[in-house]
Amino acid sequence: MSAMTVQKSEPTDPADTPVLPQPGRPGRRRLATTFASHGILTVASLIALFPIAWLLYLSLGPDKDDYLHPGGIWDKMTFDNYSFVLQHTNFFDWMKSSLIVSLGTTVIGVMVAATTGYAVSRMRFPGYRKFMWVLLVTQMFPIAVLIVPMYQILSDLQLIDNYLGLILVYCSTAVPYCAWLLKGYFDTIPFEIDEAGRVDGLTPFGTFARLILPLAKPGLAVAAFYSFITAFGEVAFASTFMLSDTKYTFAVGLQSFVSEHDAQRNLMAATAVLVAIPVSAFFYLVQKNLVAGLTAGGTKG
Repeated sequence: MSAMTVQKSEPTDPADTPVLPQPGRPGRRRLATTFASHGILTVASLIALFPIAWLLYLSLGPDKDDYLHPGGIWDKMTFDNYSFVLQHTNFFDWMKSSLIVSLGTTVIGVMVAATTGYAVSRMRFPGYRKFMWVLLVTQMFPIAVLIVPMYQILSDLQLIDNYLGLILVYCSTAVPYCAWLLKGYFDTIPFEIDEAGRVDGLTPFGTFARLILPLAKPGLAVAAFYSFITAFGEVAFASTFMLSDTKYTFAVGLQSFVSEHDAQRNLMAATAVLVAIPVSAFFYLVQKNLVAGLTAGGTKG
């Protein structure tokens, strides 16, 4: 008879025993939470898209008073408003002016803001903290207060009804915010990269241009988008400093459809839809870096 060995199992620690998820209420709660969050996001998306869809719908009405009776537009939709705007208005002059001013503001504003933000982030010169606060204080003045002195300055420089004058005015608005934004983004880039550039014989500007700027593309994308939108949609400065109707920007040109005695809202709606095309194209170009730039710049002050 062979001897049988009996192995005794050692007691196990209850903490080491895996806990299996129990079906029932927790799963149902997670499912309910998922449905609720998706429902809220769906409703929020519909609320955000409704004004755009409504504007597009009104632009298809042939009569200027169709917005008072929007239900009748469905049976008489037409694209005549778009053809009229493209053929019988200064639409393409407005587009040229808007693109010149917006792209000029974007290029000059981002260049100035990037160099300013980098200098404050890396260099410790006397008053560098106060300098950034001064830039922030400039954003506190309302447009109504700034128009008169700016008009006098541009008049003395003979820049009234001049694209360059309007670009400089918009840069005075865009540069302070973009400098703060890019300063925060440059702070997230390790200082060792600057030191490595100096070891390789690069000048401070060479280090900035060849090493830092490629790493700061997301921040630059946000600054460029903000500068472009600031110049593209502004009305007060453009309507004051640009006197020729062929130099109006889109924002000012839209006002020509509404006067004291007449309001061609169907043409305004069609023009507004066409105006959104350049902004959408610019957003598509920078959207890859836009989200990263908005989040990365706030991780370090």
